[in-house]
Amino acid sequence: MTIRVLVVEDDFRVARVHVDFTHRVDGFTVTATARTVAEARRELAARPVDLVLLDTYLPDESGLDLLAELTTDAIMLTAACDAATIRAAYARGALNYLVKPFTAEQFADRLTAYRHYRAMVAADRQLTQAEIDRCWRVLHDGDRPAAPKGQSAVTVRLVSDALRNAGRPRTAADIADELGISRATAQRYLASLARDGIAEVQLRYGATGRPEHRYHWKVAIG
Repeated sequence: MTIRVLVVEDDFRVARVHVDFTHRVDGFTVTATARTVAEARRELAARPVDLVLLDTYLPDESGLDLLAELTTDAIMLTAACDAATIRAAYARGALNYLVKPFTAEQFADRLTAYRHYRAMVAADRQLTQAEIDRCWRVLHDGDRPAAPKGQSAVTVRLVSDALRNAGRPRTAADIADELGISRATAQRYLASLARDGIAEVQLRYGATGRPEHRYHWKVAIG
């Protein structure tokens, strides 16, 4: 599934950066850009999108005015960092809020978290309270402090959750199958959790005589 994005940003250079950042994240494509609220309304009427990346300071109206009208998801990308604007953005439906300037990594973490969240709520079914709580945690995984170099904060949380909720030792292959990631990626993140003392690793020798690493949860993390 490709997530269709509308970028609403009046500075064309900044808009170009946001488009570039978006296209670096798997599963996203920018279908249009707009420099004003009026242009954004026309684009939204012309073609459906799944996510709006929205600035606050626009030439004709505030982005918050458009936010209140949206029936699609939105993430604020703005220099506005005053409490009143932040409260208004969340009250009007923003799913996240990222203050300029930000790095490509910070941006990617939030989009990746949103993609996982969207996959969790895509099915037409009733969710349990535990699943609803997990949706919220996943949506805001990208807000956490940066993961170790070369790691995604979202993937750290997903691997951690899978291992913690298992209730029994798991291998990298088990985690990879559950999350839809490669075995090598699962192994790298599990080994990092073990190095940090969050997980413990045991060796089990199979029929081939080669050791199999089995991980189990050790401590809770915030």
